[in-house]
Amino acid sequence: MRKTGLLVITELFLPTKGGTAVWFDEVYRRLGGEDIHIVTAEVPGSEEHDRNHPNTVHRLRLERYPWLKPESLAMYGKLFFKSVQVAWAYPIAAVHVGRVLPEGLVGWAVARLFRKPLLIYAHGEEITTWRQPAKFKAMAFTYRHADRVIANSRFTRNELRKLGVAEEKIVSISPGVDLERFRPGLPTEDLFRRLRLNSDTPLILSVGRLSRRKGFDQVIRALPSVLAQVPEVRYALIGIGEDESYLKRLAEETGVAERVHFLGHVPMEELPRWYNACRVFAMPNREIDGDNEGFGMVYLEAGACGKPSLAGNAGGTGDAVRDGVTGRRVDGESVEEVAEGLIALLKCPAELGETAYQSVRREHAWSRVAKKTRALSDD
Repeated sequence: MRKTGLLVITELFLPTKGGTAVWFDEVYRRLGGEDIHIVTAEVPGSEEHDRNHPNTVHRLRLERYPWLKPESLAMYGKLFFKSVQVAWAYPIAAVHVGRVLPEGLVGWAVARLFRKPLLIYAHGEEITTWRQPAKFKAMAFTYRHADRVIANSRFTRNELRKLGVAEEKIVSISPGVDLERFRPGLPTEDLFRRLRLNSDTPLILSVGRLSRRKGFDQVIRALPSVLAQVPEVRYALIGIGEDESYLKRLAEETGVAERVHFLGHVPMEELPRWYNACRVFAMPNREIDGDNEGFGMVYLEAGACGKPSLAGNAGGTGDAVRDGVTGRRVDGESVEEVAEGLIALLKCPAELGETAYQSVRREHAWSRVAKKTRALSDD
């Protein structure tokens, strides 16, 4: 059993938005108290977040400078020296890092300096998109020299194998979901009133960064076909991103602008209620220039609220959505398949939603994820 603490190096940590930041916060607060040291970025709201955190959080100003080569060189230096300082001052049993670069390379140097085991999280999209020769070489080196690598899906595990990472080093652990926060039965009437809709309106919901690989544009393109079968359907998108103006223009061009609601950011406490309000969750992702969805925590959030999901069949979404069991997986490149999948789920969502709910509760509670992670620390 682990007798001393952990050093966790991650740029992404709450209150930074995103599934990866949530993952690390949820797991390490369950693994221990002040003996777990988190070296991470200083972001707005971090002081308030850290005030009552069970772990010891060390914040740094981490910035990238375009005039530096690489532009993240200053980040490497700050992360390294702070991590060395922490590892020198406190008893550390192992080094865990949130991503392969820059944290992984820094973690490798610190782990070897202090002769501690190194664990790296692999998310999938970094392996398929980082193709600059120097960056790719550094990524492959770091993954291969880790003692353990956590793969978030079978897709990511296979990509690690392609990089030459030894099979015995790879451990499959998918992220989880807060079952107290995301649950069925939450009030939604005020959300429908906000959109000037009846509370029984069939609503498709998407949550995530508004980027092309998420497939939100394909949902908009599919809406005319969906409307022919489900005339009252509406589509709500939560998130911001580089595709916002493109998606709004596409909705106008497709003639469905009045059916699409762009909600932008919503408060964290409100998000579970939006999942409750929808009939179907949709993120029919596809690969764009090697960029893939490594897993998709949003599918778990929807499932925890009793809702089925429409996912693309690219990347690692098969570990989050089981086709025909907890939702549908389709070719995200095909508007026809996206439309057919949405229609099928809108017309009979209850059974798949119940199965998704039971599956998430059984397999993806954060306590279960933490237990699997703890087993690696106790080895």
